[in-house]
Amino acid sequence: MSKYLIGFAVGFCAVSLFFCGCESDAQTGAAIGSLAGAGIGQLAGGDTKSTLIGAAVGGGAGYVIGNEQDKKKQTTGIDTPRQYTNTVTVNITNSNGSVSSVTLRRQGVGYVGEKGEYYDHLPTEEELRGAYGF
Repeated sequence: MSKYLIGFAVGFCAVSLFFCGCESDAQTGAAIGSLAGAGIGQLAGGDTKSTLIGAAVGGGAGYVIGNEQDKKKQTTGIDTPRQYTNTVTVNITNSNGSVSSVTLRRQGVGYVGEKGEYYDHLPTEEELRGAYGF
């Protein structure tokens, strides 16, 4: 009876993970590692203790692997290539001849500036000079 209960629990967790998902690769790795470890532990030992040990070891290993993937995403600063297409850079020529670059993020039909201000159109250099130029 306990094998069926453990099998049901592992299956339920797998289905829950599929529908709910996780916020980070570390969480996803820990969940998948726990499920795989629990299955391997059950097959190897055939008892609850082996299943729990396998789940713990698999969860830890999955977390470490997923956490490394999260770190790589943070160092690149870009999660998806789409972020490149949703930004526009406008150069402002300042009074002393230097140039300031302002990156605007597309939001709906308008644009959001670096300071959080919203424009309902792509602002011109003159419109941005008051907030970003000198």
